[in-house]
Amino acid sequence: MHPDHRRYYGYTGRSRLDKSINSLLGLIEGIAIDSAINSSEIAFLNLWLSEHADVRYLHPFNELIPVVQAAVADGVVTQDEHDDIVWLCERLRSTEYYDKTTADLQRLHAILGGIIADGTITELELNGLSTWLQDHEHLKTCWPYDEIDSLILGVMKDGKIDDREQSMLKDFFSEFTAIGDGRTISNPVLNEGATIIGLCAVCPEIEFSQSTFCFTGASSQYTRDTLAATVERLGGVFSRSLTKTVRYLIIGADGNPCWAFACYGRKVEKAVELRKAGSRVILVHEHDFHDAVADAR
Repeated sequence: MHPDHRRYYGYTGRSRLDKSINSLLGLIEGIAIDSAINSSEIAFLNLWLSEHADVRYLHPFNELIPVVQAAVADGVVTQDEHDDIVWLCERLRSTEYYDKTTADLQRLHAILGGIIADGTITELELNGLSTWLQDHEHLKTCWPYDEIDSLILGVMKDGKIDDREQSMLKDFFSEFTAIGDGRTISNPVLNEGATIIGLCAVCPEIEFSQSTFCFTGASSQYTRDTLAATVERLGGVFSRSLTKTVRYLIIGADGNPCWAFACYGRKVEKAVELRKAGSRVILVHEHDFHDAVADAR
């Protein structure tokens, strides 16, 4: 485990458990959103099982995992088996650590992962996702709900998905896949007004002198303190919290298993809100930050 996470990892067990259940619920919904489950999608369920093998004897996984294992054992998930998993997830869900909005966003992320589990996105799946979004309009204004809705409307305007749109959708959906916590966002999108743009800057020009930097996630190369010292050595200012004065939010490549979501946490969520409100905060992936540091030496 990354040293930056050790001090609070032990206090997040229940929240990580709730996130796992929300993710499984979304995953089973996503792979069945077109009313069919194929072998690639069953393999995705098996991946969820392997990710949770070390907690299979702990409650509530000792209830949940046997149901999922039985469903995938013969390589076919029937409607009854699907309904049993959904029912049990709903029964085991909690709002003690995550409010309904956060829990349903976790679920939405996993739905996207379930949809791309077989490597292809169909018109039927997009129509099913659109229906899910309409049923969960309380998520409006929450990233990435609005972006997904806009993408679906644009793609389905002509009623079909061409090769370019297929590639764009897969790239976007894969950013939010909820299996495993080791990934961070690299190129998701943000809806600013009527324009869909990349959230993370591409080959950004980073000015260190008198600029305020904030970090989220973890780096395999540096601890948070070392990253802060690097910024200050180059004339910048380090901030542990994200405020309107922050110019650059650096996203660590190693993520954080304690994040509310699989690929980003509260700081990214707040940065999106600041961006939509007109803030100039720039989101930078760690790899681009290291390149800027090397160029500044």
